[in-house]
Amino acid sequence: MDFEYDVIVVGAGHAGCEAACAAANLGSKTLLITHDMNKIAQMSCNPAVGGIAKGQIVREIDALGGQMGVVTDMTAIQFRMLNRSKGPAMWSPRSQSDRARFIEQWRSILENTPNLYIWQDAVSELLVDEGEVRGVVTDMDVTFKSRCVILTNGTFLNGLMHIGRTQLPGGRVSEPASYGLSEQLKSYGFTVGRMKTGTPVRIDGRSVHFDETIEQTGENDFHKFSFLDFTPRPLQQRSCWTVYTNENVHDILRQGLPESPLYNGQIQSIGPRYCPSIETKIVTFPDKTEHQLFLEPEGETTQEYYLNGFSSSLPIDIQLSALKKIPAFRDVRIYRPGYAIEYDYFDPTQLFHTLETKLIKRLFFAGQINGTTGYEEAAGQGLIAGINAHIACHGGEPFVLGRDEAYIGVLIDDLVTKGVDEPYRMFTSRAEYRILLRQDDADMRLTERAYHLGLADARRYELLCKKRDAVEEIISFARDYSIKASLINDSLERVGVQPLRQGVKLIDLIVRPQLDINTLAPMVQALQRKIDTITSRREEIVEAAEIKIKYSGYIERERMIADKIARLENIKIKDKFDYMNIQQISTEARQKLARINPETIAQAARIPGISPSDINILLVLMGR
Repeated sequence: MDFEYDVIVVGAGHAGCEAACAAANLGSKTLLITHDMNKIAQMSCNPAVGGIAKGQIVREIDALGGQMGVVTDMTAIQFRMLNRSKGPAMWSPRSQSDRARFIEQWRSILENTPNLYIWQDAVSELLVDEGEVRGVVTDMDVTFKSRCVILTNGTFLNGLMHIGRTQLPGGRVSEPASYGLSEQLKSYGFTVGRMKTGTPVRIDGRSVHFDETIEQTGENDFHKFSFLDFTPRPLQQRSCWTVYTNENVHDILRQGLPESPLYNGQIQSIGPRYCPSIETKIVTFPDKTEHQLFLEPEGETTQEYYLNGFSSSLPIDIQLSALKKIPAFRDVRIYRPGYAIEYDYFDPTQLFHTLETKLIKRLFFAGQINGTTGYEEAAGQGLIAGINAHIACHGGEPFVLGRDEAYIGVLIDDLVTKGVDEPYRMFTSRAEYRILLRQDDADMRLTERAYHLGLADARRYELLCKKRDAVEEIISFARDYSIKASLINDSLERVGVQPLRQGVKLIDLIVRPQLDINTLAPMVQALQRKIDTITSRREEIVEAAEIKIKYSGYIERERMIADKIARLENIKIKDKFDYMNIQQISTEARQKLARINPETIAQAARIPGISPSDINILLVLMGR
């Protein structure tokens, strides 16, 4: 048994799994410590991955050589591309997963990753010497030494669950909370706060009247999460179902509000604004007569269903009474009620962009400990923390993603620059360069960086190069190939498109909103022959080429804006000012700049409360 490691990862949720894999695959001797090896990468809430902006994060994790996309594809029981009615910058993949298979797949990956070891225990103390982390001590009183530690404790730090007036200590249902670390970190000067999240009731599908629900089927085209070679989804695909609440449901919920921990003063912490409990919905939207709910299967064969949209901490009898007023649930039976959970988090402005803490060297935080919510946000942070922990052990330049490179870059910059006052969830609206950060080109943006880092392997890099060459070949062909009006007008009129008055380049037809490459291929034999030369991943390559053609103007314009802003990113200001003595800027600006100590002028400009005039003064002081 070894007791010394390069990297120790505490917690085997989505952040911890990605962190441990990344550090180990890069060559660090890594130990992953978890309460329960049978609940590795547990989907403690919704059994789904992806969604608006979250799906883009998973594609980025995969492009960087992470595992979440691979695991999701292998365990998917339904896949959909959301926001298809909007432009490709908004397209977001989402997948229902088999909860048990998801855990099995992750555990198999972890147990077969070289340099990665697992220990089942809880961490109660960090070893810190002269401002630097040296290892951990566990509940079993085992001491493990290391050069870096990554904390990914999720909702376990002083976790407390609420069901009505009943309070149960724990990080998840039937899992113990973690004690000691929050108090120790507080003693080192860390700012700690409390947040709240919740999860819905789990329903026995045998008690549901499915004929009174609306079926929502999945999609079976080429889209998936991982950019690796396509294989058909191995599991049986299943439908989701929608139902609606009604006024009878709302009346019961209103009567129960005095028993709600959210409204009787029992819960003081802040919950996620964009994933509210059902009781919060009826209070916030009192005039709304119904709310949509999604009944989602938990696995390929199980009868357990997750009721998305019905998070609650109300007493069990009130949850049940309200559910039975929905026609499809009039005979409902449940496996367990919904509950809320409070837990500790740490102000993420106490971190560098590498996710290393500012107060203790070589200590990293990732996931809900930083005030985020969601598996995808956690996994993205875990990947970056794992990479940078390896670099801290073995040398190299810190690995940081810019806001114009990845949603993961937006996420981390938002956290360390702005902090959080509620659980942080990623949205496309948070990214100012979302046309550059599409889900279809995450590999084009990130895989080469990951390959040079050593995280993306040669096979993945070869796939990227082949795809990139094939996309450029189609674009070059479309740009150079001329079409005579007389040879195509009949075909255009048959599909209801205005005929040409004169010959054009093929690319001029592709950019028309009514046309696409697949529609034009039967009309232009040379284009069909070009497409037929693509022997693998044809649909993915054609879609990527078409998006680049149709949106080239928008993409180029956004890249120009990003490049201008990047000039401010190159003006380093960390440790160059005594902000509290700069009297020309506001008191608020002095306090926030001193607390965050931004790396660059651009980061300083993104801090809430910092005005353009404050930035101009800093530029003047820099001699600019």
